[in-house]
Amino acid sequence: MAPPKSDPAASDTLIPLFKSIGLSQAKAAEAAKNAKSANILCNLIVSYDLTETGLDEKQATLITALAGQLAKTESVEPSEQDFAVKTILQGKLKSVDQVNAAVKYLETSKAPINENSIQSVVSASVSLLKSSMAQLRVTSARMPSLAGLTLVPSVSGVKASPALRWANPLEVKNAVEKAFTEIFGAKETTKPKAKDPRKEKAAQPTAAVSETDTGSSSSNRKPVFEEGFLGALHKPGENPQTRAELREQHLRATDGKVWTRFPPEPNGYLHIGHSKAIFVNFGYAAHHGGKCYLRFDDTNPEKEEARYFESIIEVVRWLGFEPWKVTYSSDYFDQLHDLAVELIKRDKAYVCHCTQEQIKADRGEKISAPKACVHRSRPIQESLDEFKKMADGYYRPKEANLRMKMDLTDGNPQMWDLTAYRVLDASHHRTLDKWKIYPTYDYTHCLVDSIENISHSLCTTEFIASRQSYEWLCDALDVYKPRQSEFGRLNLQGTINSKRKILQLVDEGYVSGWDDPRLYTLIALRRRGVPPGAILTFVSTLGVSTAASNIQIARFEQTVRQYLEGSAPRLFMVMRPLKVIIENVPDDYLVMVDKPFHPKNPQLGSSQIPFTRTIYIDADDFRLEDSKDYFRLAPGKSVGLFQAPYPITCTSYKSDSATGEVTEVFCRLEDSGTPPKPKAYIQWVAEHVSSGSPVRIDETRIFHPLFKSDNPLAAVPDFKADINSNSMEIIKGAMVEVSFWSLAKRSIADALEEARARSAKARAVPGAGSHCDADTPEIAPEQLVGKECVRFQGLRVAYLAVDSDSRLGALEEPSNVTPGIRQGDYLVLNRIASLKEDAGKGI
Repeated sequence: MAPPKSDPAASDTLIPLFKSIGLSQAKAAEAAKNAKSANILCNLIVSYDLTETGLDEKQATLITALAGQLAKTESVEPSEQDFAVKTILQGKLKSVDQVNAAVKYLETSKAPINENSIQSVVSASVSLLKSSMAQLRVTSARMPSLAGLTLVPSVSGVKASPALRWANPLEVKNAVEKAFTEIFGAKETTKPKAKDPRKEKAAQPTAAVSETDTGSSSSNRKPVFEEGFLGALHKPGENPQTRAELREQHLRATDGKVWTRFPPEPNGYLHIGHSKAIFVNFGYAAHHGGKCYLRFDDTNPEKEEARYFESIIEVVRWLGFEPWKVTYSSDYFDQLHDLAVELIKRDKAYVCHCTQEQIKADRGEKISAPKACVHRSRPIQESLDEFKKMADGYYRPKEANLRMKMDLTDGNPQMWDLTAYRVLDASHHRTLDKWKIYPTYDYTHCLVDSIENISHSLCTTEFIASRQSYEWLCDALDVYKPRQSEFGRLNLQGTINSKRKILQLVDEGYVSGWDDPRLYTLIALRRRGVPPGAILTFVSTLGVSTAASNIQIARFEQTVRQYLEGSAPRLFMVMRPLKVIIENVPDDYLVMVDKPFHPKNPQLGSSQIPFTRTIYIDADDFRLEDSKDYFRLAPGKSVGLFQAPYPITCTSYKSDSATGEVTEVFCRLEDSGTPPKPKAYIQWVAEHVSSGSPVRIDETRIFHPLFKSDNPLAAVPDFKADINSNSMEIIKGAMVEVSFWSLAKRSIADALEEARARSAKARAVPGAGSHCDADTPEIAPEQLVGKECVRFQGLRVAYLAVDSDSRLGALEEPSNVTPGIRQGDYLVLNRIASLKEDAGKGI
């Protein structure tokens, strides 16, 4: 009997879903060919939220193999399937053979699973491996010396043993190599072939042409909204409708323009992954001269809080986007209720009284075929009466649900009679106690998209399976049907974005709050000092496709570093100050040094800083023992000082008698005759009380990765076992040049001016604006400007920003007041990113 095959339409839906967990295009297409295993794989992705897990391609392949094995058996229980999936995610199953063997093991070993028994199988494999090596030695002892004998047959032969299927392939290979070497001796190194100078010379012009072509293609690259996934999207009006009138009405309402929406749930703070969704939805509409709603999906009052609404609006605007309108799903509760009644009248919905356990069982535990609910065939009028009783508060939560009457024969679980309304005993933040029933996401999302005339419903690939139910519901009610298109979500390796897990970190004191700069929530990145433009640049350079983006943190930080390289002013800063006294100048020696804020960006301006008899250098720029490869300050050695008029030469030093640590260095200013030409220059700050120099920093916070690995979710027993206990370093007593004060005040003023101008421009758009209710938070321009706007590069140190914990009185004073330190000030700096070059000298 031939295996069932999926139809092409289903494959079009499944392939992007399979790619979203890390499969290549070819492997995703192969996985979609068999309908039964493809449906099981789809169920695994949905049930275990694998699009958010950050699987690598190997793990995705193993999950696919598991689905294939589950399709061949009916005797693996849900708990046993759960064990197999988690074992793959924890890295305990590392090959397809191991997955296959695991399923066979689970078929014969019923729950509860004894994990030690699996480990014993592995141990037995290792023992057998050792005995196989011994047998190889015995056999080889009886063999004559064979020229040209290769290792490959030996490895293949040992690995072919069924009992070794659980053994780590690398361990097998290493063990065979060891035995092979002991028996036949070390392998001789083959001498590389000499290069043909004629071929090498001929190849050079080709390389030069290649570099030129690459640069040309890069400079001519289309905007991200015109290429790839976004470039292939339909034009407004091309999405199919049940009736031509629906299309015409839609185009009249939108004037044929692109209308999108960003629809977050107000139950948590946005994270780095959301920045991509914000960029795609707002950016695509703006690029095509359209409009984008910020719509709160507020259909679950049990989890929604006012602080999340305000934070989300603030973050969207902080990133540089102005919503055309701020709306709520709850704006349409009356219409959604009326549409639910209409759905029942069309015999497309029914009221179900089954328990949650029974509903889950009827749905086949998302593994086997679903069964019809016993209430599915109840008369229409009976469902109408029961739905009214639900709305009137007759039923308690979970005693009744309105379910859509979809298609139980479809292979997609999203077509298995999803819930449209449920009873909730909760007060809503906007409608208060008006409603006793609340619509679900699966019911609400597509209908509100329809009501708001969305032309492009852009979402991430975990909703691919929902596209079918989205379109079914619009067609069932004969309303305008937007087109849903899915792009790959953004994941940063080595981070946690789960709201529940971040809450654990906060509650258990691993981080100080949702805005702790070690997290990758957007409010945390803002507090750390990451500019919003750097985040958008990062997302843009990744491009937009259907494949998930699992990106290393280092790549994100490199983008931030490149963004700041040309835009951040540069200040002299010493992290661990060492006092230097210039002995051959008078006590009142003073030279005001003109210093640009950026050597390549004159628009950033310049400042004057004092150069005096007493300066401070970084302790790392001085050592007692000189060497040929050391070019900074040492006894008898000269060094240049950035922007200073002359170099200095160390003549002596003073050290602590107890610790031996150098406490002061005495130098000579080389201001007479021909000064020695320095081989290196170092940063410095001067002591000058009347100008307020230097500015002393109470805390400089250096952040390191919060987790030790790239995949904290694989840690045992849970992600908290992967926490890096040294993720934050606090350095006290650093110093920065006195122009910090004028820079800080100017940075805040410029940011505030820009925020006010943008707000005024947004308000001037006809028909635009926030919701008319007082419930909608109005984000003032001042809320978009915080202390983190004060960013700079500490020369040869790092990129830094002022933390929100700082108290800086000068920033609260009028613009005509000269800034400086005030009573009660406390200055805290955050490291935004390290410097790429000379990282050993930085922090």
